[in-house]
Amino acid sequence: TSSDHHNDGSQPFVSFLSSAFSTSPPSTKLGFPKSAAKMSTFSGDETAPFFGFLGAAAALVFSCMGAAYGTAKSGVGVASMGVMRPELVMKSIVPVVMAGVLGIYGLIIAVIISTGINPKAKSYYLFDGYAHLSSGLACGLAGLSAGMAIGIVGDAGVSYLEYYNNSVVGLFIYICRRANAQQPKLFVGMILILIFAEALALYGLIVGIILSSRAGQSRAE
Repeated sequence: TSSDHHNDGSQPFVSFLSSAFSTSPPSTKLGFPKSAAKMSTFSGDETAPFFGFLGAAAALVFSCMGAAYGTAKSGVGVASMGVMRPELVMKSIVPVVMAGVLGIYGLIIAVIISTGINPKAKSYYLFDGYAHLSSGLACGLAGLSAGMAIGIVGDAGVSYLEYYNNSVVGLFIYICRRANAQQPKLFVGMILILIFAEALALYGLIVGIILSSRAGQSRAE
């Protein structure tokens, strides 16, 4: 009939309008929208290198901060002591050397982490990024704490501070003397304290190497 012929002709036009003005995204073969299909493929592993590089930077930065503090703190004491006893400068420079080693620990961990980040050669997951981040923080913060200890002990080991308070005049006089220059027997004790302070950074280096070696073991490929 004419009514049936009219309905058959209008059906393609109605479907065209509904598809043209539809606000829903086109569907995939499985029936899901394409935007949802793209979101489902994001697992978070794309951001894993960020944590890995952050761990490498943290290892080097914090270790160098500890080394800089230890060098500056103990170096001031050594320079002040050298005014009175210049022949003891080379003996009292040991804290400066031990503080400088802390930066090498951070450099080692930073190189290990940075060489392990190569997503094109091997898949890099969030597990690997977290392992490298924890490795860098372990080494860096341990080096920072060791540097603070070495700086304080190194400065106190070569300096002896006497404090006088003249209440009548109201003057505060600080007379700085060098402990190593006044009492050479303090040198051996200072070295032992510095060795144990240096061991703190060594602990962080060992744990950092172990944690960085855990990267790549999240799943079998």
